[in-house]
Amino acid sequence: MTKQPKQVVNVTKNRIACDGGIGGHPRVWLQIAAGETSVECPYCDCKFILEDSATAQ
Repeated sequence: MTKQPKQVVNVTKNRIACDGGIGGHPRVWLQIAAGETSVECPYCDCKFILEDSATAQ
């Protein structure tokens, strides 16, 4: 059984900060690896999806 992400966010950069929102978790920096299209936060399971028009940072 695959768990569903808490939230899905489209992003334009491959380096993202996630803090879980209000009362969430410590801020973590996530990196969408080359050749990948998404990454999930290990704390809150929020999924960040890289848009087609995104630029690498």
